[in-house]
Amino acid sequence: MTEEQADFRAMTEASKEDWGVISEHMGEFMRGLPARLVSHLELLRGDYGGYPVDRLEHCLQTASRALRDGRDEEYVVCALLHDIGDTLGPANHADVAAVLLEPYVSEENHWIVKHHGIFQGYYFFHHVGLDRDAREAFRGHQYFDACAEFCEKYDQNSFDKDYDSEPLETFLPMIERVFAKPRRSLYKRNKQDLAEAS
Repeated sequence: MTEEQADFRAMTEASKEDWGVISEHMGEFMRGLPARLVSHLELLRGDYGGYPVDRLEHCLQTASRALRDGRDEEYVVCALLHDIGDTLGPANHADVAAVLLEPYVSEENHWIVKHHGIFQGYYFFHHVGLDRDAREAFRGHQYFDACAEFCEKYDQNSFDKDYDSEPLETFLPMIERVFAKPRRSLYKRNKQDLAEAS
């Protein structure tokens, strides 16, 4: 069975009906995002990169610590996904994770994920010839303390071979709920956004 497709060679030829077909497929594609995120997390399994635990275990430990500390579901999912960008963006992994999360999470949680790389540097930059106080460039930002806390309480200490982290399955329903509907998206604008943009 062939799925319905739009019928144009350039967007200038597309009709409203074509975009109706595409929109229908887009809804289904977006609903599959949680499963794709989990598949990408699985790529971190067995990838140690010299660390005491593999990258997936590090993410599980970070999320488990946040969960056990009573953090809300969105924060826990951000903790789980904070290093998902390691495979595709080794030079900017925090940015990759932040871009994935941005439409679905609060401004604060997005900021924490986006900046955790430089804040995490406080714990090791001085060992590799970098400035451990590089995060001070953000001192005074409203989310500075929140990002510093994330790194101190959940990220820098999640390389423990003996830590009993929650299995990935624990977090699947949380991922489903957080990624159920974007809060912000270029493709979904509310009337207030449109008024402010004009």
